[in-house]
Amino acid sequence: MADTTLTRRKDFLSVLDFDAADLERCLELAAQLKSDRSLGRHAPTADILDGHHIAMLFDKPSLRTRTTFEIAIRELGGHLVALQADVALGRREPVGDVARNLERWVDAVIIRTFSQDVLQEFAAAARRLHVVNALTDQEHPCQAIADFLTLQERLGQLRGRTIAYVGDGNNVATSLAHAAAMLGVHVHVASPEPYQLPHAVVQQATSVARHGARLRLFSDAADAVAGADAIYTDTWTSMGQEQEAELRRGIFGPYQVNEELMSLAKPGALFMHCLPAHRGEEVTADVFESDASVVFDQAENRLHGQKALLMMLLAPAAGL
Repeated sequence: MADTTLTRRKDFLSVLDFDAADLERCLELAAQLKSDRSLGRHAPTADILDGHHIAMLFDKPSLRTRTTFEIAIRELGGHLVALQADVALGRREPVGDVARNLERWVDAVIIRTFSQDVLQEFAAAARRLHVVNALTDQEHPCQAIADFLTLQERLGQLRGRTIAYVGDGNNVATSLAHAAAMLGVHVHVASPEPYQLPHAVVQQATSVARHGARLRLFSDAADAVAGADAIYTDTWTSMGQEQEAELRRGIFGPYQVNEELMSLAKPGALFMHCLPAHRGEEVTADVFESDASVVFDQAENRLHGQKALLMMLLAPAAGL
């Protein structure tokens, strides 16, 4: 099994909290954990988090993130503490106070909330507590681990590949760009001008890029997908933006992933989506249900990537 002994990280608030070696090690470990899952309680990691209490604090609704983290904790022998939604960050009591309470009782907290700033404030307040970003409006780093595990399974060598992301330059696009740059993968992001990937994210990805990886922004989806190994999209309207849904449908219409757009990518190109998907909006039903679609592989790989992440944070000296 992959060696986790070289890493000791406190938090995973962003892909940028890892370096390239950490990210590669996480993917290697995730692949091994996936292979070992059939062993059940006989897996070598079945009790590796025994004695560790891990809390989950979710401000936003969730299917994949909540389910996969709960299973991950249990399959590693950890003890889950499911905090109620009314323990909302910064509403009932200050964010720092919540963090300083929890660090007296638990080893880690998995947080799904709106603001990245709140997450950072929480992590800074508790020196002993490991904090994991299960999604904010700005970043979705756990999704990126699953995405690249999926690409690695389907494409083999990642270095030098090209992913075209088509749609809103949102949290998913941000974490995808961060991880791709570290892994030597080129990313083309096609978005309407007001919705492009933030300039700060472009700078961050450029600063951590390896092996000649390039991040390029496009306004035309056809230009972005030309020669791509995979086309990725996400909902045009994220949680908290529901009042903009009709406006966004009009603006993003030309960015729909359909059979015509897929035909411009490399032959055999994959279709990716973090889910939930809206057929007939960001992607057609034909593409979503096609053989090119790996969306449920991505969803499955959330479990294995998050198990690897928890091990790297909480049991880095396991020597597996």
